[in-house]
Amino acid sequence: MYDRISSWLDDVLTQCVPEDVVAFGFNLYEDEDNNWSMEVVGTSRFDREDDDWCCDEVTDFGTREKPLTWEQNATWDHILEEIVLSLKEYLTSGKHANVLKDKVGIGVGFVDGDIEIIYEK
Repeated sequence: MYDRISSWLDDVLTQCVPEDVVAFGFNLYEDEDNNWSMEVVGTSRFDREDDDWCCDEVTDFGTREKPLTWEQNATWDHILEEIVLSLKEYLTSGKHANVLKDKVGIGVGFVDGDIEIIYEK
């Protein structure tokens, strides 16, 4: 899974990040028939105590129309765990990890669910 995420992020993060983006949020979706998708948004605020920070979206980098999609027979909590591990690995060794870590924070979670903070300055 890491290779797919890494390749996708390498493409997404070549775009210019708007100046008013202070954090990144990775939104996960459980689609039908063991299909999953993920988008990344840049947000105008970050608040460890308020998960709604991820709703203050500045840009979706075009990933809402072109999300990362995959098929996997797994539970939502397994998917979340796998994505968190892959994103943490990207933050350690990914081509554009510095773009992500340049901001105040990074969170990941299912839409309408809790946000797991995976990086904070």
